Amino acid sequence: MLVGAHVSASGGINKSFKRGEEIGADCVQIFVSSPRTWSVKEINEDELELYFDEKKRSKLSPTLVHGKYLISLGSPDKKLLQKSSLALSKEFSITNKIGALGLVFHPASHRGVGFKKIKNQFVDAVNQTLLDNKGESLLLLETSAGSGDHIGSNFNELAELINLVDNKRIGICIDTQHLWASGYDISSHKGLEKTFEDFDQIIGIEKLKAIHLNDSKKEFRSFVDRHENIGDGYIGYSGIKNFLSRKEVSNIPIYLEVPGINGGGPDKENIQRVKNLTS
Repeated sequence: MLVGAHVSASGGINKSFKRGEEIGADCVQIFVSSPRTWSVKEINEDELELYFDEKKRSKLSPTLVHGKYLISLGSPDKKLLQKSSLALSKEFSITNKIGALGLVFHPASHRGVGFKKIKNQFVDAVNQTLLDNKGESLLLLETSAGSGDHIGSNFNELAELINLVDNKRIGICIDTQHLWASGYDISSHKGLEKTFEDFDQIIGIEKLKAIHLNDSKKEFRSFVDRHENIGDGYIGYSGIKNFLSRKEVSNIPIYLEVPGINGGGPDKENIQRVKNLTS
């Protein structure tokens, strides 16, 4: 089982590998541009060469790219939709150039207009992004915690979106905290069995391509997105161990997005906690 984490790419995406090594990660997730601004700087040949040299040296793989938090393909605001589509396409272009597993992004909110009214524009934007960017990288929709009008907090919505996409370079990234918060009981054996049965029947287990492994600061079905360090939250060690023991996740790369023991993000302690649970 590959246990990785989100790490900083500050100073160059090639530096992400050393940061991953320092915390004992097997693979890394990165931002390829600031997650809180719209600008996306193109990657040049020198940067690509440095990246591939470090990747080869470190052997950390696969890399996962996390899209901007600003992306909102379900927004009824046409200007915001246009900005979101452009940013997604630019980041996906870099994702393909570096040969990453994929780009995972939040389905975000429909801003109160309802899922059915925005699903076609969402799918159109995804289709265009895939059409404009050749390669083998995937676009991955992340499961939502369900706060407000957020899209994708249930498997039915995610399946509907995926089934409407023409290009099959699309999949799902499960976030354990988001599943828990949205009402999928992944801490008990019975609840987890039902969760994976539903996922397979509604979406198809072959569409599960990556996992964000996080404990939860909030109780079950809180609909609040608040990550906690492994074992310190409401899912707990037993719940995380239960999740990791499933055959459905045994070959899926895992990326931690926890706050860290000292508040600095995923760290060696959290990576080790996961590896202890899987040993």
